[in-house]
This record gives sequence, structure tokens and C-alpha cells, in this order.
Amino acid sequence: MSLPHAILTALAEKPSSGLELTRRFDKSIGYFWSATHQQIYRELGRLEEKGLIRALPSARPTRGQKKEYEVLPAGRAELTAWVTDTEDPKPVRDALLLRVRAAGVVGAEDLGAELRRHLALHREQLAEYEAIEKRDFPPERNAEQDRLRRLVLRGGIGLESFWISWLDEALAELEEIDGGRA
Repeated sequence: MSLPHAILTALAEKPSSGLELTRRFDKSIGYFWSATHQQIYRELGRLEEKGLIRALPSARPTRGQKKEYEVLPAGRAELTAWVTDTEDPKPVRDALLLRVRAAGVVGAEDLGAELRRHLALHREQLAEYEAIEKRDFPPERNAEQDRLRRLVLRGGIGLESFWISWLDEALAELEEIDGGRA
């Protein structure tokens, strides 16, 4: 149910065409709520049908021209209601954790390579988040909207830091188990 709310959020921040929206997803919202371009376009149609967004009027004929969407009052009300609603945390579903558990049954041969690969990916993602924080959130950017956006980014930094710490621990454990062969 959250993809429509992610799109409403992005459009409330800035009216956008479907293409602009997918690019913005790739650069920001997509870090914590991913969606394919096809899913985004499909959801734009649904939101428009429900009267939550509308295509802005175009000065030229729209054939072959991209539509730019904006959030309507009903869409803002839906987003406000969703923000104040309650939702329990979802259980973690991560294939790597399941692989480590399965290795306890079938053996951990070659598991170290996959753990090291994940470690490198998480270090890379952490570096990217830290660069975004440095670039986009200098101390003087202190408006409520900026502070809340930074808070989401800090959550991503914390998650990447957790994974790096856990993977370091897992590799050390695996090395101890394997007697240095990991």
C-alpha cells in the first residue's frame, strides 16, 4: 500500500512528469522504497482515476508530450491520513541471512566470498549516503522539511552501518569456524 503514498509524497514535494518522477525515485525515495518505472506509471494512472492527482493542463496538445502531475486536495488528505496511521514493523526478509542459516545445515563452503561481496556493497552504499548528507544537508539547512529528509537519510546510514558491523562479525566468525580458510 505504500507505493501510492511514496508517489503522493514525491508529487507533493514537486509536481513532476512520470519520467521525472522515476528519475527522482532512482535518486532519493528509491533508496528506501523501490519501484520499477512500470509500477510508477501504472500507479500514476490509478491515483489519477481515484482523483488524488491530476495531469496539469498543457499549453500545447498532449499527444506525444509528457504529462506533469500534481497532488489534489484529496491526495494531500490521503497522504496526511496515512502519515498519522499506525502500522506494525514488518519482519526482516533477507536472503543473505537465510543463506547463513542454510550454511549451518549444508556447510559454509564459499560463503565468505558472498559475505565479502555484500560487505563491499554496503560500504559503497554507506559512502554514497554520507556524500549525499555532506552535499545536501549542511548545518545551515535547518528547516523542518530538510530535518525530516535528513532523518530518513540518517536511518539509511544507520542501516548500512549495522550491515557493515554484522558482516565484519560474520566474517570473523566464519574465519574462526573455518580455521582461517574463509
